[in-house]
Amino acid sequence: MAGAGVGFAVGLTGIGGGSLMTPLLLLFGFPPHIAVGTDLLYAAITKSSGVVMHHKQQTIDWSVARLMTAGSIPAALITLLLLKTLFTDSSQYTAILTTNLGFMLIMTSLVLILRQRLLPDRTPDFIERHRTGFTVGCGIFLGIFVTLSSVGAGAIGTAILMLLAPAMLPTRIVGTDLAHAVPLTFVAGAGHFLLGNVDFLLLGTLLIGSLPAIWLGTRVGRQLPAKLLQLLLATILMVMGLKYSFF
Repeated sequence: MAGAGVGFAVGLTGIGGGSLMTPLLLLFGFPPHIAVGTDLLYAAITKSSGVVMHHKQQTIDWSVARLMTAGSIPAALITLLLLKTLFTDSSQYTAILTTNLGFMLIMTSLVLILRQRLLPDRTPDFIERHRTGFTVGCGIFLGIFVTLSSVGAGAIGTAILMLLAPAMLPTRIVGTDLAHAVPLTFVAGAGHFLLGNVDFLLLGTLLIGSLPAIWLGTRVGRQLPAKLLQLLLATILMVMGLKYSFF
């Protein structure tokens, strides 16, 4: 039922499943390390079909995706290595995961609410001159915080691409973001699996519920005001983000 609920919301609003699934699993009583690790693999699987579709439609800028991946994958691996070497048990870094989850939920909420106001009509000259470095740097940011929270590869990644390349077509931004998000979430999820942070029974039941619900939510969403729904969910994410960050 949780998988179906999140899948329906994703189809309805287009908001990534990570920002909804991980807090929901925590509310159900799953430990933070299991919620984050399982959701990362869930995201990798559910987003994979989108990459195939966008690749066929030639709506992926592979050069940008490779630059972001060059930053995010090493950052994810280093983050996982630090978790393994600095802590002897997953329960010891629970507070780190929940705090980072709260931070990324707040950022995702702000991106959804303020995206159009924050993004310029053109890329600032300083960023334009150092586009490669900024792209890799943004990948490093996502690599660290997505690994620690399972949140942000979708909404925040898309906002970063809109800032770096305002002239890029929306479908190309979505495709490029997916092409970066899938390897990142897969590597981060695989690392959490090696740390013992993935529940495969939970993963399977989430997929069974979510895949058909995404299709249903997409059809229903055509009849409803998308902006109002996104604002509602953004408010919910902000409340949950404040909860996990400060309480």
